[in-house]
Amino acid sequence: MSQFTSLKPILYTRALTDTVKFYTEVLGFVCLAFEEAWGWASLVKDDVELMFSSPNEHIPFDAPLFTGSFYIVTDKVDELWDAYKDKCKVCYEPESFDYEMREFAIYDNNGYLLQFGQEIKQENENI
Repeated sequence: MSQFTSLKPILYTRALTDTVKFYTEVLGFVCLAFEEAWGWASLVKDDVELMFSSPNEHIPFDAPLFTGSFYIVTDKVDELWDAYKDKCKVCYEPESFDYEMREFAIYDNNGYLLQFGQEIKQENENI
């Protein structure tokens, strides 16, 4: 049976240059490829890769639509919060949840919701 090895979402945007700028300058991604003539860019930060594309002319597209969020797991959620909070629209500030994650959420320049979470390590007194 075949094995899935990665997921690289392609998100539509009509503001490709601004999107590359947001992800590189605000979030610290590296632009691997930017093909303006194709309307496509690929960005990476550590093990997270996202691609952005101008909408295909055959697909109706008025604005970015996505009914979920992109959840990025990190090892320093509070450090990222300090770096991002004043540079983008905030959905919610850092919070520790009962499901043992500390997380916050922001919106990118297109309105896509990006959540950043870190596992809360619980000390077990019985070990």
